Amino acid sequence: MLWELALGALVVVLGIVIWSIKRHRDPELAMAHECNEPLHELLPSVSGLTHAALVEGNAVELLENGDFFDALFEEIGAARLSVHFETFLWKEGRLGARLAAALAERARAGVQVRVLLDARGCSGMGEAADRLMAAAGCRIVRYHAPRLRNLGMLNRRDHRKACIADGRVALVGGHCIVDHWLYEGMKGGPPFRDIGLRLRGPGVHAVQSAFSENWVAECGELFVGEDVFPRLAPAGDVMLHVARAKPERAAPAVKILHHLVLCMARERLWIQNPYFLPQKKAVHALAAAVKRGVDVRVMVPSAQASDMPVVQHAAHHNFEALLAAGVRIFEYPHTLLHQKVMTMDGRWCAIGSSNFDDRSFEINDEITLGLLDAGLARRLEAIFERDMRECQELDLATWRQRGPGHRLLDAAANLLREQL
Repeated sequence: MLWELALGALVVVLGIVIWSIKRHRDPELAMAHECNEPLHELLPSVSGLTHAALVEGNAVELLENGDFFDALFEEIGAARLSVHFETFLWKEGRLGARLAAALAERARAGVQVRVLLDARGCSGMGEAADRLMAAAGCRIVRYHAPRLRNLGMLNRRDHRKACIADGRVALVGGHCIVDHWLYEGMKGGPPFRDIGLRLRGPGVHAVQSAFSENWVAECGELFVGEDVFPRLAPAGDVMLHVARAKPERAAPAVKILHHLVLCMARERLWIQNPYFLPQKKAVHALAAAVKRGVDVRVMVPSAQASDMPVVQHAAHHNFEALLAAGVRIFEYPHTLLHQKVMTMDGRWCAIGSSNFDDRSFEINDEITLGLLDAGLARRLEAIFERDMRECQELDLATWRQRGPGHRLLDAAANLLREQL
């Protein structure tokens, strides 16, 4: 009996130790509401608080849907020194076969090709693609593969999607290597909708640095030199910063960024995100934004269109409070709307891999680029308005009338929100 009590006490103590190691204090948003400086004057604070620096002189091209893959294969094919590719999800299919062939061709041509894959998300890529790349000389590394040394880290996923060619151009966004994203000869329903970007200029180094973080963590290799970190001249007029750091016992950069934006908006804040599960503080911050006159709109896929309906039901848990506060919510009914985009006041925007949920903010490794450029922000607002015409806008009175089964499913899914 005594040993059972002692064992139970040990388990409790170990649980507390693990919790104390991983915990961090959530950032308080109250003071951020009091910031009345112009947006361009606040950006050094935003970049600094997200463990980054503002980088000037960049050129950014928005890439919708299948255009992203056109750019991806163009840049891989043009690479002469190095290709670094990172993704969360790769499934066997036409798109995966084409990508494996493109990477293998570059490796056979003498290009350094490094491929960083989330172990669980890419477990279905197929042996043929794996063998083809490995035989050609691609270096393939799996992030948090199921090994004993990774036992405590298996739930921490690499959710980033990026490609860096010759250290001079980077592609970042939400596109996965799955045929559901493919826009050529798609069968079985409409392809998923997504937005990425192509980046040139000094900001490419920050994306390369994000790739190196998990590459070094998994295999220990430090890559250096002009092949991977060349001198980069200004390529445009876009100022940006990259949120991706996740320091121990501190709030992750992507969480701070997404929460700060809720407090900084003064005119409009429009969000497109496939998995929108804000914490209570963020819900209050969105309500406060509406109260100070901000046009707040959120667009998500409907539960019927989502690839993970349970996540949408978890998101429904907050919809009544958001609608009551004046936040406008739109559901896209046709297919998975996968873009992770925010626009603020028609001048600033963010694009990346991060969902607006606890898993992205607290557990996964993510990357989001914050961009100060009115032209980019206006184009993303135009995309939002175009998509909005195909959406159903939710109405508070109607929402409150949803049935008990729907409410029960919403509440049950919300209990699992951190792991969805």
